[in-house]
Amino acid sequence: MSVITKKKPNNVKFLSRILLVIIGGFITAYGLEAVLIPNNVSDGGVTGISIVISELTNLPLGILIAILNLPFVFLGYKQIGKSFAIFSVIGIASLAAGTVLMHHINTIIHGDTLLITVVGGIIIGFGMGLALRNGGALDGIDMLAVLLSRKLPFGTSDLILFLNVFVFAIVSIVFGLQGAILSGIAYFIASKVIHIVEEGLSGSKTFKIITSEPELMVETIRDRLGRSATYSLVQGAYSSEQFKEITCVINRLEESKMKEIIYEIDKGAFVTVYDVAEVKGGNFKKKDIH
Repeated sequence: MSVITKKKPNNVKFLSRILLVIIGGFITAYGLEAVLIPNNVSDGGVTGISIVISELTNLPLGILIAILNLPFVFLGYKQIGKSFAIFSVIGIASLAAGTVLMHHINTIIHGDTLLITVVGGIIIGFGMGLALRNGGALDGIDMLAVLLSRKLPFGTSDLILFLNVFVFAIVSIVFGLQGAILSGIAYFIASKVIHIVEEGLSGSKTFKIITSEPELMVETIRDRLGRSATYSLVQGAYSSEQFKEITCVINRLEESKMKEIIYEIDKGAFVTVYDVAEVKGGNFKKKDIH
């Protein structure tokens, strides 16, 4: 069996990903402080809960975002991996710092509720999508939904929606029913923008891989992602050569790590990726990654 030769990390690529995650955090903070919050519109997830607590207690929003996301960062570390947790810490810290630095920034839109929800949703969606695309998350509710989807008969996207219903119910306490409805609309728009930027907001991804190192590829995916895979025998139409095609289903937060593994083992591997709306049954489970 072949053995992976440890390569020196690509420092430029690594630093560029960190920079993009940080930028994503600050863009999201700008959308919150310059558009949504001054107009009594909130975000969903942990950020939405942080906004409500901040309005009720006058505690700094940045501190609340950092503290309330800590348990979810640990969850991400256990279920997705160390690198994801590190990038998420960087992203959440950037979001928290951004809300502190931009707290007194001028509001760019006043009064027009439709424009507020659209512009605010686009800005925060772009920021969160940029962070997710580069391997980090700015809100812990997605990580919770991924974990619950393995224990409950619901898809990840259904659970994200379900959890946010409770968040917006809490938002209505501070911003009223209209504010909660506008917050829900802004969050919906943000989710669509995230899908465009990050490619795959909800559900899972199916990777089909044809490589010269199928056994090594499967072993590495199992070791680093905790995911199992299946083989299918396929035959080239022209060469008549037979290959082992690997099929592996992962959640969307693991996509960047999967691509890194494939690139490291076989740069010339033939890879197709499919969106999966929902996964049920079988053995869609994984071991903890440390």
